[in-house]
Amino acid sequence: MQVLPNTSECDERSSAASGEVRVMNPMEGPEWDRLVAAHAGATIFHTAAWARVLSRTYGHRPFYLSSWKGGRVQALIPVMEVRSMITGRRGVCVPFADFCGPLCFEGANPGPAFAALSALAAERGWKHWEIRGGDKPDSSATRSISFYSHSLSLAGGPDNVFEGFDSAVRRAVRKGERNGVEIAVRSDRGAMLAYYALHVRTRRRHGLPPQSLNFFLNIHEEIIQTGLGSVVIATQGGEAIAGAVFFHCGERALYKFGACDERLLELRANNLVMWAGIRFLCESGCTSLDFGRTSISQNGLRRYKLGWGTTESTAGYYRKDVRSASWETASDRISGGHNALFSRFPLGLNRFLGRLIYSHLD
Repeated sequence: MQVLPNTSECDERSSAASGEVRVMNPMEGPEWDRLVAAHAGATIFHTAAWARVLSRTYGHRPFYLSSWKGGRVQALIPVMEVRSMITGRRGVCVPFADFCGPLCFEGANPGPAFAALSALAAERGWKHWEIRGGDKPDSSATRSISFYSHSLSLAGGPDNVFEGFDSAVRRAVRKGERNGVEIAVRSDRGAMLAYYALHVRTRRRHGLPPQSLNFFLNIHEEIIQTGLGSVVIATQGGEAIAGAVFFHCGERALYKFGACDERLLELRANNLVMWAGIRFLCESGCTSLDFGRTSISQNGLRRYKLGWGTTESTAGYYRKDVRSASWETASDRISGGHNALFSRFPLGLNRFLGRLIYSHLD
C-alpha cells in the first residue's frame, strides 16, 4: 500500500482511484471536512476545527489518513503527532478527545489505512500509535484501557427528554429554577472567560490542573465562534456560578466541559446549566448528546450521567507499540497521589502547572 503526501484536490482524485492511502492536512482547505461530513459517525474531534485547536495550542502536527479504492473513500483516520522530550513522540487519534475512532465507510476494508498508519509510525519514529474508540483495528487487537460511554437520545423534543430524567434530577432542575438562577446560552468570548474561571476552581476540587486559558480561547475561536458549539452560563446576582461547554457536529452533540462554584452547590445551578444545554440542543435539531468518557472507577460521575436518562456502553482505546508491533495496556491517570497535591495548590499555581504539563500529555 503506497502512502502519499497530500497534493492538490485534483491530483488526489486521480491518484486515489488506484487504491492509495493519502496523508492529508485538514487545515489546508475544505476537503477533509467534506469527507468527514459524509460519515454519520463523525464528531467534532474528527474535524479540522479540533486539529486547529491542537495545532495552535500545542504545535501538534496532523497526519490525517484517507484510504481510497476505485475513486471512493474507504476510511478516515485523523492522527496528530505529539512530540515531547519527557513523554516521547507518538501518534494519537486524537489528543484530548474522549473518543475519536476511525471512520470506516459501509462495506469498506479499513485494513489498508491501519497498515499505512503503522508504516507512518515507523517512519516518524513514534513509540506507539493510539486509537480512541471505534472497532478493533484488527482481530488481534486488545484494548489498552476501557471507559464508560453515555449517550442521550434527544428524539421527541425537550419535554419528552425531561421525562426520561431520574426523579432526583428533575427535582434538582426545578430547585435551580426556584432559586432564581439565570441561564444564558452564549457564544461570546466573555462567556468562555467566565466559564474558564469556574473551570479552574472545579479542576482544583478534583485534584487536577486546568488546561491553559489559551486552549479554551482557541476552542472559542475555532469551535464556539464558528457555530460548532456553545457555552451555557448560570448567574446569580450578576456572578457566574456554573457553566458548561457543548460541541456539535451535524446532528450529534457532545458535552465536553462542566464546572461550578463549589460554595453554591445547593443552588443546583449545575443541573440547570445541563438542562438548558440539552433543551437548546433539542431545539437546534440535534438528535443525540454524548456525555463523554467516564473512568471505570468514577462511580459518582457514572451515576450522575445515568441520572440524565442516558444509555451506557463501554468503549476502548487501542495502543500499538511500534517496535514490537504488540498491543499495549495503559493506566487511567485520572486518580493518584497527584490529586492531593493539586487540590491544595493555589489557583494561580495550578494554572501555571497546567500550562507546563499539558503540552507533554494527550
